[in-house]
Amino acid sequence: MGAVDVSGDDRLVDDGVWFQVEEAGAVGTVRRAAELLAGRMGLDEARSGALAIVAAELASNLVKHADDGLLLLRPARSGPVGGVELLAVDSGPGMGDVVSSTRDGHSTAGSLGIGLGAISRQSSWADLYSLPGRGTVSAVQVWPAEPPEPAWAAGVSRPMSGEQSCGDGFAVRTVEGRRQVLVCDGLGHGPLAAVAARATVHAFQLAPAAPPAAVLEHLHRATAHTRGAAAAVAELDPAAGLVRYAGLGNISGCVLHHDERRGLVSMPGIVGHQRRTVREFDYPFPDGACLVMHTDGVTDRWRLADYPGLRRRSPQVIAGTILRDAAVRRDDACVLVALATA
Repeated sequence: MGAVDVSGDDRLVDDGVWFQVEEAGAVGTVRRAAELLAGRMGLDEARSGALAIVAAELASNLVKHADDGLLLLRPARSGPVGGVELLAVDSGPGMGDVVSSTRDGHSTAGSLGIGLGAISRQSSWADLYSLPGRGTVSAVQVWPAEPPEPAWAAGVSRPMSGEQSCGDGFAVRTVEGRRQVLVCDGLGHGPLAAVAARATVHAFQLAPAAPPAAVLEHLHRATAHTRGAAAAVAELDPAAGLVRYAGLGNISGCVLHHDERRGLVSMPGIVGHQRRTVREFDYPFPDGACLVMHTDGVTDRWRLADYPGLRRRSPQVIAGTILRDAAVRRDDACVLVALATA
């Protein structure tokens, strides 16, 4: 996850690339990668320039103010329209006054104080959560025109330390009115695990509009040529106040509502190889509830109550915060968050 040349790297237009941003030299690397991705996503000169400013400011903030700064650069897609998303994550020190910090003229480093203000002006959409002593997570998108509606679900994944390929994946789709999400974990890690995860994601995107258990059966048949994966599919039905869930293997899921945290059941098995019984379960999912799913590269020792106000942030920022604080370095990791209302 260092500041590397990604000019010939397909990851940039697939799942995106993580950059470690701790020294000033990384700022230029991130900016050049953002310009490259802007071209591949078809952004015009004006929006490409805006993205370059956003990327440089986010990276500069990590260098100046943050510990353990990481930045994810990846495509953002809404139907046929493509944009670019950046997710900046750090472990501290955090902001005591987020509102003031996002105004032009405010500075904590003796600069002109235009960093976060420039990000807000140049981006199409932005969200931020910061907690003193814990750090900051910022999500920013740049679109060629008006941004789409805010996402009702989003995920974040990253490879284990020392690897470039990530064997964990996620996907979000709405098909024939069904709002469905997937989290998967290709067996092992490295390139072959990444192949299994990509095949599972691709099969999910092409699966017929059907309940989660039927979609999981489709994934099982479609990924037999891979080493297999743990996978879980959830369908949100806000009108019925339910989430429908089916999983095989070690994918963790839970529904959060107020102070209650309810775990979701996955059955033993490996999608693509060992399918025992695929069962689908219904769970209450009232308005204001939050679904969190993650792979076993993320520990269960996190509590949303430890982050005042985080529940009101976007799925990208919630997922990024959990990944930052609960992911382990010795395994690939993925977190997905879905909300009862968009």
